[in-house]
Parts: sequence; structure tokens; C-alpha cells
Amino acid sequence: MGKKITLTFLVKGGEATPGPPLGPALGQLGLPVGRVVADINKATSSWKGLVVPVKVIVDTAERKWEIEVGVPYTSALILKELKKEKGSGQAGKEVIGDLSLEKVVEIAKMKMDSMYVKDLRGAIKSVLGTMVSMGVTCEGKDPREIIRNLDEWLKKKNIKLE
Repeated sequence: MGKKITLTFLVKGGEATPGPPLGPALGQLGLPVGRVVADINKATSSWKGLVVPVKVIVDTAERKWEIEVGVPYTSALILKELKKEKGSGQAGKEVIGDLSLEKVVEIAKMKMDSMYVKDLRGAIKSVLGTMVSMGVTCEGKDPREIIRNLDEWLKKKNIKLE
């Protein structure tokens, strides 16, 4: 068994190319770049158009590889829900969109494993915090207001955290 090497890249879901940075890094290890890129595109196709973290784990002796796909950044998931290209340049002054608390919970559940939080409540607060810096409201309110009264909002919307 050969040495295991892990390469980490950020690629656009379903749109990776054999050019830099993938091609040179994979080529140096003697891998068939085209096949690895095709595998990456297949693995990331469900995140089409979003920037996704990808790990390529390579066994150098057998020239075999394994692909692990992460979850896009919280901000990318929020922008996807809003169908926007970018957040506000003046968060707090300019609002670019509004998300329902249900959508916030959905994003928090997707991101739970990659966040440094103890529970879903913490993940929801983290997503709401990201929304503050992007100029996105929740239920028409400043996300900080939702954070302060999160339990009340969850009860009001009949959202259970189990």
C-alpha cells in the first residue's frame, strides 16, 4: 500500500476543469486528470453552480483516488435560496432579500456537521449571524432580533428542534 495524500480544492459544483489548480496537482501524482475531474463533476453535480469544498484522497502506489464532497459555504446556500449573486455591500443599510425561519433551519441542518456548534439551535444562530453580514432579513426582521428571541420564534412558527 502506498502513501495516502489528501488534496483539498474549492470547485464550482459540476463545473471543475483539468486546468489549474486541479490539473497540475493531480498530474504530479500520475493520476489520469480527465477521469478524476469527471468523477469530481459527477460527485458535485447536486451543488451545480455553487463553490464546494472537495477532498481527493490519493493512494500513490495504486494510483487510486477517492472523492469527498463537503457542503458549500453558508453564504452560498443563503444566496442560492435568494437566487442572488452576492450579498449586500452595506449590511445593515441595504437588504438584498428575506428568508423564512424554516429555510434558515433547513440551511442550519445542512451545515451542522461542519460548524463548531453543540446543537441545532447554535447552528441556526450561526446562519442568522451570516445573514446579518450579508444584508438578509429573516421573516422581515433583522436576524439579530430573531437570535435574541429564538425560542419564541421557533414556537411561534411551530418548529421543533428534535
